[in-house]
Amino acid sequence: MKEKSTETGTESRPAWESLEALARQGVQRLLQQLLEEEVEEGLGRRRYERRDGVEAPPGYRNGWGKPRRLSAMAGTITVRRPRVRGLEARFESRLLPLFKRRTEAVGRLLPELYLHGLAQGDFDLALRGLLGAAAPLSAPSIARLKASWQVEYESWKRRRLDNLEPVYFWADGIYIKAGLEKAKAAMLVLIAALRDGRKVVLAVESGYRESTESWAALLRDLKARGLRAPQLLIADGHLGIWGAVGAVFPAVSEQRCWNHRLVNVLDTLPKPLQAEARELLTKIPYAETRAEAERQKRTFQAWATKKGVAAAGRRLDEDWGRLVTFYAFPKEHWKHLRTTNVVESPFATVRLRTEAAKRFKKVENATTVIWKTLLVAEQRFRRLDAPERLPEVAEGVVYVDGARKKRSNEKAAA
Repeated sequence: MKEKSTETGTESRPAWESLEALARQGVQRLLQQLLEEEVEEGLGRRRYERRDGVEAPPGYRNGWGKPRRLSAMAGTITVRRPRVRGLEARFESRLLPLFKRRTEAVGRLLPELYLHGLAQGDFDLALRGLLGAAAPLSAPSIARLKASWQVEYESWKRRRLDNLEPVYFWADGIYIKAGLEKAKAAMLVLIAALRDGRKVVLAVESGYRESTESWAALLRDLKARGLRAPQLLIADGHLGIWGAVGAVFPAVSEQRCWNHRLVNVLDTLPKPLQAEARELLTKIPYAETRAEAERQKRTFQAWATKKGVAAAGRRLDEDWGRLVTFYAFPKEHWKHLRTTNVVESPFATVRLRTEAAKRFKKVENATTVIWKTLLVAEQRFRRLDAPERLPEVAEGVVYVDGARKKRSNEKAAA
């Protein structure tokens, strides 16, 4: 890469400004060399060696194919695949298969860009900035990529689930508005915590609002594909999911989302009272024991009665049993179990993109991209704290106020 200067006679060295080009050239040379070595290995001889006798392996080199541009994360390079003739079957390169124009990492880049708010019309401009002006991109190629996501999504919806060992479920119905739709549609999302502490996306389906029928159909399909029942379901206050889980997985414990309940209570109060009410309310789900939570509830109800808003206090009595179920599970997991934030947090950006940009004419068209985006987000899901507790929960170990209840033989030994 050294060059002689025509004026001074001194050597000029590569500069910082040419570093990207140098990196691409290095990758291009390496890939071309590897393609040549792959053909030599397949033919059993080097490029200019003759066949050794009639028993030698068949096949011979026949020049190169047309130059092909390949987009990788390091930029776009141009290579030529060596052509091989005389084989019984077509020679297929494992390094550079036919018709491939971009690496898997570049294919995954599109949902990453969408996740961060890039509109579909900006994909071409952004990718050319990353991959170089020669990148083989076009509106049809991006459309074909999205079509391939649809195929992947349909396959994902049919996958077997026997190998999963769920311990907790988080369920939520997220409403989205597509351009031509008159009303918002519910996107039913189910995420599971597995026995090893990982969180995975189980289902992404468009449903008729959050009806019992829609949720039950989703759960029955998962069960038919081998999914086992969890120990606990966390969801918001919509009745549809509770009726569905009771019908499909009747032994599952139920925990209602505290965030939704607190918002519901605060919405019934005059604004001047909301700050003081919030301070009292937030103490309830963070109480160390169930008895303390009930005491904090009575404190809030007494305050509400004194302020003339007793109805707000009575809202806490509605579904109280479901609000305090988490006390029967390990204390280390409480922060994961009190709310449906596990669903809402990764979905917040997705919902913002679909509603604000109105990219999709129909909800069905949005589902695939939302699913792909959630799978990208899944790679960043945090594992549950204290994963060593999960096998105990899965096996039905009893917890009281977050502490493991000792068995009779353990008490005797103590």
